[in-house]
Amino acid sequence: QVHLVESGGGLVQPGGSLRLSCAASGSIFRFYTMGWYRQAPGKQRELVAAITSGGSKSHADSVKGRVIISRDNAKNTVYLQMNSLKPEDTAVYYCNAAPSGVPASNGFWGQGTQVAVAS
Repeated sequence: QVHLVESGGGLVQPGGSLRLSCAASGSIFRFYTMGWYRQAPGKQRELVAAITSGGSKSHADSVKGRVIISRDNAKNTVYLQMNSLKPEDTAVYYCNAAPSGVPASNGFWGQGTQVAVAS
């Protein structure tokens, strides 16, 4: 069992930045693929960015060049640095942890943190 706790969400103006954090319990964090997903009202949950245990990264096209995902295995924490935020980035952001080779849908989820981008 992996327990995930997100933090760092909030209200930010367009063009601003936020850094989300996800702290994970357990000693096997470093073996998991960690991902950030988001869900806007009326829309399906979608991948924002993910980072494997080996450090390989992937990003949604909609956020490429604006977000950086990173992990600190010593702190059992994954981060999502978001820059040049747009109103369409408004959503609840969820952290996900899944063992390598296991679909994210079968992994563990945090409770989510709200990000709102508005002037």
